[in-house]
Amino acid sequence: MLPDLPLRCKCGHVRGVAHGVSPSSGFRLVCYCKDCRAFARILARPDVLDAAGGTDIFQMAPGRLKLTAGVDALRCMRFSEKVLRWYTDCCRTPIANSAVSPRFPLIGLIHSFMDFDACGRSRDETLGPPLCRIHERSALSPLPADAPPAASFGVLTQRASKVLGWWLCGLGRPNPFFDARTGAPLSAPRLGTPEERAAL
Repeated sequence: MLPDLPLRCKCGHVRGVAHGVSPSSGFRLVCYCKDCRAFARILARPDVLDAAGGTDIFQMAPGRLKLTAGVDALRCMRFSEKVLRWYTDCCRTPIANSAVSPRFPLIGLIHSFMDFDACGRSRDETLGPPLCRIHERSALSPLPADAPPAASFGVLTQRASKVLGWWLCGLGRPNPFFDARTGAPLSAPRLGTPEERAAL
């Protein structure tokens, strides 16, 4: 049986668990896009970013993720019509990225919400090394020599195959960030403005 990964925000109010986490159960990448960077900085959490402004993300099936405490503190914002960015209102911890609809069977869990101390394993031991990087043209500085490779066709095909498998196996639901009955986000999305991003 694959191990579970405890989840908690910085202050511990919001908690959860990711079931059956291993390098093969998801898809780890580093994203250098401007929206990921703006998200961290609006929350005053630049510590979530690496030296070049990248965010370490583990994409996984929503059905394997469960929030067990503090759902009242869930909030989200968006910079586009496609992605919701979830965080905690209690301590401004970035949690995850999701599609705007629960129909798309993927959650991008951000490393800042993962409790590696509690599980007794390092990030690399738990998730495996990042399989690729994306949006590297938006990086703040040249990437180090040991940076993850650019996303290749083969890697993206592997990701698409995983997402299709999650959908076929019914792991797209339940989605912990959406109401199971109505399909609405548990928190009304706040629109991140171009002015906010420009100020950063």
